[in-house]
Amino acid sequence: MSYTTQPGHEAPIISGVAHDDSEGKITLVEVPDVPGKSALIFETVANTGANVDMIVQNVSTVDGTVAVSFTLPEADSKKAIEALRAVKDEIGYQTLVYTDQIAKVSLIGAGMKSSPGVSASLFRALGDAGINIDMISTSEIRISVVTDVDRMHDAVRVIHTAFGLDSDQDEAVVYGGTGR
Repeated sequence: MSYTTQPGHEAPIISGVAHDDSEGKITLVEVPDVPGKSALIFETVANTGANVDMIVQNVSTVDGTVAVSFTLPEADSKKAIEALRAVKDEIGYQTLVYTDQIAKVSLIGAGMKSSPGVSASLFRALGDAGINIDMISTSEIRISVVTDVDRMHDAVRVIHTAFGLDSDQDEAVVYGGTGR
């Protein structure tokens, strides 16, 4: 592991890597960068019952537009796409792009927020393996990236190695307790 814990920072407890290839990604290109457009996009998607996972909006371009990308379960994508196309003029986007050829890979653990270098180590491991990152999402216990579905297993493997999660055991041992 190449990250270090600085004084006053808790050491991260990296517990595992999760992966999911059952999502798709919708990108709306050239959305006018004005208040309310994101609300309209996600109200439209919410009204279909679709559950949005990750969201990325780029910075405004010279022409005053942004691209908005988000992931959702593949099973919800068709109705979300139809609903967004129905309000295209109201939202004002130019193009809707959809792909189901994505995978989400997440590094899971405690103490990552207060441990400098965890993100850098994750991104370096993926970069050294030639795995492109399409989206990034973080929380106190997780860093998730979206990448091409055909690189998902490679990403899991290099992350395991980068964070010392490789094991000679064929099975994981899970300890359960009563919580007392």
